[in-house]
Amino acid sequence: MNLLTIEHLTKSYTERLLFDDTSFSINEGEKIGLIGINGTGKSTLLKIVAGLEEPDDGSVVRGRNLDIRFLSQNPKFHDGDTILESIVRENEGHTHNPLNAGEGDFPMWDLESQAKTMLTKLGFTDFDDRVETLSGGQRKRVALVSVLLSTADLLVLDEPTNHLDSAMADWLETYLRRFNGALLMVTHDRYFLDSVTNRIVELDKGKIYSYQANYEGYLELKAQRLDMEQATERKRQSLLRVELEWMQRGARARSTKQKAHIERFETLRDQKGPEADQNVELDSVSSRLGRTTVELEDISKAYGDKVLMRDFTYIFLKNDRIGIIGPNGSGKSTLMKIIAGWLEPDAGHVTVGQTVKMGYFSQENEAMDGSVKVIDYIRGAAEYVKTKDGSISASQMLERFLFPASVQYTVIDKLSGGEKRRLYLLRILMEAPNVLLLDEPTNDLDIQTLTILEDYLDSFQGIVITVSHDRYFLDRVVRRIFAFEGEGRVAQYEGGYTDYQAAFAEKYPEGMLPAGMGAGKKPSDGKEGKKTTEKPKGEKKLRFSFKEQREWDTIEDTIAAVEEKIADLDAQIEKSVSNYTKLNELMEEKRIQEQLLEEKMERWMILNDLAERIEKQ
Repeated sequence: MNLLTIEHLTKSYTERLLFDDTSFSINEGEKIGLIGINGTGKSTLLKIVAGLEEPDDGSVVRGRNLDIRFLSQNPKFHDGDTILESIVRENEGHTHNPLNAGEGDFPMWDLESQAKTMLTKLGFTDFDDRVETLSGGQRKRVALVSVLLSTADLLVLDEPTNHLDSAMADWLETYLRRFNGALLMVTHDRYFLDSVTNRIVELDKGKIYSYQANYEGYLELKAQRLDMEQATERKRQSLLRVELEWMQRGARARSTKQKAHIERFETLRDQKGPEADQNVELDSVSSRLGRTTVELEDISKAYGDKVLMRDFTYIFLKNDRIGIIGPNGSGKSTLMKIIAGWLEPDAGHVTVGQTVKMGYFSQENEAMDGSVKVIDYIRGAAEYVKTKDGSISASQMLERFLFPASVQYTVIDKLSGGEKRRLYLLRILMEAPNVLLLDEPTNDLDIQTLTILEDYLDSFQGIVITVSHDRYFLDRVVRRIFAFEGEGRVAQYEGGYTDYQAAFAEKYPEGMLPAGMGAGKKPSDGKEGKKTTEKPKGEKKLRFSFKEQREWDTIEDTIAAVEEKIADLDAQIEKSVSNYTKLNELMEEKRIQEQLLEEKMERWMILNDLAERIEKQ
């Protein structure tokens, strides 16, 4: 069932054309990830879908009684409300419907109970705190809970994963996968997109391109689209050369040219070829780093009774790639500020080598005067910067960082939030640091910028220290993890985030989490998580029941059959786009089959775990 259709969408912001006569639609049950370079209009499209902005031209048709809830980048609240009161206020007049799953109506007290549960998942312990006292990240999380608890048919979420730590992002990922309504969201978390979405929509040069796939599938399908465009362009150029030769024949031949032939040449001549994507290109620019880098010796820091780190020691090596992780409020940014010299530790000593030149990309865009022109802001760092290709001017560097000449002389206030972050990053990199501190670099930076930043860091001749909850970014960039594990402990793990997860699970099996990181008791010695192979006397041997054995023998064939059914439905859906009645039936059948597949996969995991345990006996 179609929920919303936008046709011939045209929209400009100042002198920038965001949408150029393009179209977009959302169907029931779709989970759409919206991607594109910062400044291309992602947030604007979300607001148009939510009814908060109108297009300059085109039509927006929403289904009858369509209930839409919108999570903005900077949510607004009523001053004086507590956290819980704010959520109740936003959902007044609506009965709560968990996961929009058709489970009936629930009284208001249940809404409050559900709100408290979700708030706890997102790091809140005092539900009576006033909203005006909250940080920006806390306000965003409160607004997220309010939206998730609504009865909406369509959730429109702008950067829902910002300000969430890894555990929170995992919880939200699971929640949105189970959500039965439609979803349209902007996020730059690529693992999150892969897990949650079944359709990727890309904004590119004023047009909207749709891919029926998650993020991994999108990369493959986009590559195919670009290859087809290039093949079409090569064919056009070949035809154009033939036609040009024909047009350039002598006067006698020209006098007998057919009108249709001339029109064909002019059409080929005037047709635009595919535009090559701009890339954020920046050679690795850094200063020489001497023998002494940054040394932390017995660093301790606490706020009141809360100990963030205790006796932490580490000597950073040349070309170290360090990722810092932990729950929100655990001390990650505090450690970054201690390294940068912005904060003093309560105890311990920080040694910084004479040749160290730090570049600190903080969560806030410090010292960005909105009235300053883009070009002047970058010139404040350097008029020219040396690269392996020679000296490049500030203007040329801006071009490489997706700021064309038409934008360079506008004031910073006219940029989008993501463009400001990109500009801020460029200024830091142009200062040629050899120790790069990146505090949540993946917040508000588009995927294309992140990809080029990752490539840049590959060749960066210096130390990279980053705080991030983006699992993909950590896996891509870092080679060692510092994990805040509560009560002042900062543990070290080798590898990226996936390596950390495996090592952590082995170190702290379920029910043995370290104190300060959740339920369970702290391991008592250095042998945490080591499982004994000796069975207590009289222990009953594990085995499949008759029914479980039958199920285990056939479940993989069942899963394959369901997957084949879904593929067949996808093929039928493609052929039934113009038949709305048939399309709705097929979409509903696909939803049922996908739900069945999820159930069978979860059951397979349970049976597989049991089979492995039986085999180890």
